This record gives sequence, C-alpha cells and structure tokens, in this order.
Amino acid sequence: MPAKYHIHTHSAPPRQRPVGKLGIVDWREDCSNCHNCVKRDCVYGFYRDEAKTLREEIGFLDYIYQCKGCLTCVQNCTKGVLTRVVNPEYERLGDKYYTPEIIMSNWYQAETGSIPVSGSGYGGPFSGPGFDSMWTDMSEIVRPTRDGIHGREYINTSVDIGRKLLELPFKENQLTVTPPPLMEIPIPIIFEGVPQRFQRGNVVKCVAKAAAEIGTLFITDANNPPAGVSLDGGYVLPFFASEDVGKVQTTAPMIMIPYSEDVLALQARIKAENPNRLVAIRVDVVPDSAQEVCRLTREGAEVIELVFDPHGREHAATGGRHVRDALRDIHKALVKEGIRDLVTLIVSGGIAQAEHVAKAIICGADLVAIDLPLMIALECRLCGECVRGERCPIDMPDIDEKLGVQRIVNMMGAWRNQLLELLGAMGIREVRRLRGEVGRCMFFEDLEAATFGRLFGKRKVGA
Repeated sequence: MPAKYHIHTHSAPPRQRPVGKLGIVDWREDCSNCHNCVKRDCVYGFYRDEAKTLREEIGFLDYIYQCKGCLTCVQNCTKGVLTRVVNPEYERLGDKYYTPEIIMSNWYQAETGSIPVSGSGYGGPFSGPGFDSMWTDMSEIVRPTRDGIHGREYINTSVDIGRKLLELPFKENQLTVTPPPLMEIPIPIIFEGVPQRFQRGNVVKCVAKAAAEIGTLFITDANNPPAGVSLDGGYVLPFFASEDVGKVQTTAPMIMIPYSEDVLALQARIKAENPNRLVAIRVDVVPDSAQEVCRLTREGAEVIELVFDPHGREHAATGGRHVRDALRDIHKALVKEGIRDLVTLIVSGGIAQAEHVAKAIICGADLVAIDLPLMIALECRLCGECVRGERCPIDMPDIDEKLGVQRIVNMMGAWRNQLLELLGAMGIREVRRLRGEVGRCMFFEDLEAATFGRLFGKRKVGA
C-alpha cells in the first residue's frame, strides 16, 4: 500500500506584529490597583504571558492581536473599567471580499498549520453573497473515530488532470484504444502565477518551492521563470503566449496557453510534437462562456482553466455573476451534452479560504488555482500600498525563504485538513466524488424560495 499523503506542518511565527481584531481598553484613572488584577484570570493566559515576555524582553505579545474575547477580565473587574474594543487598524485590512476575518484566519493557519477555532463562537450572518450563500451538508458525521483528519479510513484528496474516455472498448480482452495522458496531483489545489506587483524579492521563489514540497503545480511565465526554478521541474506549469510556443524548450508534462480563435489548432501542433504532454487552455469567463467551453471540449480540449476576477466574478462591464453561479451553468451545460468527463476544469479567482475549495468543486470544478491567499500566508495585508508604489509595511519581499515556504505549506496543510473534515462529515471517501454534488449542499436562495416564496414572491435582485 502506498504511503498515506500528509502535509507536514511546523510552527512558523510571523516576522511582523500582526493586526488583530480585539483589544481591551483599561481606564487607569479609575483603577483600584488591585493586588491580583482580574486580567490575570484570562482563560487564555495572555496577561501572564505578556508580563513574562516584557520581563524577558523577547518577542512580542499584544492584546490587540491575542485577545480571544472570553470577556473574563471585563466581567470580573470590580470597578468596571475594562472594555472590549475593535482595533480600527483591523477594519482597514483587505477589502469587501478578502475581509479582515478571512485574512486573519489565513494568517493563523499559515503560522500554526491548524484549523482556526473561535473560542467565542461565530457571531456573523449565516448567509451572504457568493459562496456564503452555500451551506454544506454534514449529516454523515457519525463516526468521528474513523473519519476526518485523525480517522483510520483514508480519505483521498488527489485529482486527475487531463481528458478521459467516455467508454473503454475491448476486443478479445484487449483494450482497443490508447487512453489519453493523465496527471495526478495529491490535492485539488494548484498555485496560480504570482501577481506582478508581488514579484519581488523571495516571494515567487517561496511559492515555487512550497508547490514542490507539497507536490502540486505552480503556474509561471515560460519566458521569465523565477531565479532558481527550472521549467523542467515536474511541479512547474509553464504559461506560454501563443506566439512563444516552441521558442522555449521544456520537458514539463503540462503547459498552458491563452484562449484564442485558433487555440485548438495550436494545441494540435503541440500534441503532434509530444502526444503525452497535456495542454491547458486559459479562458477568461464571460457571461456566455458555457457555450464556448462546450465547443472547446467537443473539439478536443483536455484542460480548461476558467479565470474569474480576484473577487470571483465574471469579466463583464456590469453585473458579472459570481463563480458559484457561472461555474454551475458551465458544468450543467457539459453534463447536458454528455461530455463533462472529457475535460478537466480548473477554477481561478475568488478562492479566498478553505471552504471555497470544497464549494467550487461542488459547483462543478475539478480543482482550483489560488494566488492572493498565498500572499496572505506570507503576511500580506492586502493594503494596496504596493499597487500605489509605496513601501510594503511588512517588507514581504525580504521574507526568509525557509520561513515563507513553511508558512505556505502550513496554510495548505490546514486547508487540506478542513477538506478532509468536510468529506468525512459527508461520508465521501475521495474528493473526485464531490464534483458537482449539489445534492450535498443547500443554497440559501432555494431554501428561501421554497419556504417564503409562495407567501412573499420572488426576492428582487439587490434586495
């Protein structure tokens, strides 16, 4: 039996003081200077740790980052002078899609390799736009000793990339066709090319080496690979401009080319030179992409990367749909024509946290590609200062290579563990079976229509 796949995680503390959500305001003028301050009763022991840290003058510990909101000190203070507050710097993190909560959650996973758990519970809304309106079905969570992260039964997270046969014709017990080439990777996540503004210092090298360590793929520009990264590495997925195909030699088992009117002719030329090489076609998703994806699949496309914008929206002047809805339309169109298994769909854009991986697969993806979460793992705050040409507040380009690789590996380990927990709770033994399984998911709009639609009618768009 082959060894069980596992991502090895180790503590990787941040280089810079992270921005946290909660803090405790202490009004000193009313303090009674109790000999045994109630802050010492903190459930998580942060007051004692802070005092020890300050005495030894090493590292840092900050209430603004560490407070978990247990409120023990606020409730027990005899003078009532302690108040919990939200850090204003926390509210400036990220944007409306990459929210401060998502950034902090990924920071924690990159540091510890563990699944984040909130001691004070979830206090937010239970539905929202995009992926937040999907609720996964966890009804099979009945065997905690056998399923999930620590279970005795193996849950397979590997996926196949490539074109598959719809049937296997035999003659005299011999297969009469040659199966097309396939590539297997151990997790349904690959690394997208690093955005231009982050291509400084050790950033790209950290991403490339992390991909190699966990056994996944890393998309890189074939004409400008990062220093020390070979295009012949099995983990590298070179991206070629149409006019550059053939100019740069590589033994990579798969390459990627952009969509164009003659993209299938270009793919045929590449396959004629090396029949065993997979060719992925990168397609920017627009409102009518379902028809074009079906055409490409019918005419021989093996792998299609569906690229949405960073917030997971179609590329449209106005009203672009979220990946949740656009992807379901593409998947259903392929299923209706009976050709879904002929093509591998990679979804890029809008995958911000672990749950988005599973939800994208439920909507019809085979696997996903991520970029900004990798930058968050390297302590990025998505503040936009690099876009404006200003100095990075956390000096991300100067991150130590070994530390950067470990933080990305840690986050991927935590993401995979969450996928294992979800699959175990659904009673699913491998992630391939999750593709298109909308029956294992509830959509808020459907539930609302079934419950209240007959009484109040259809919800207006934007309401």
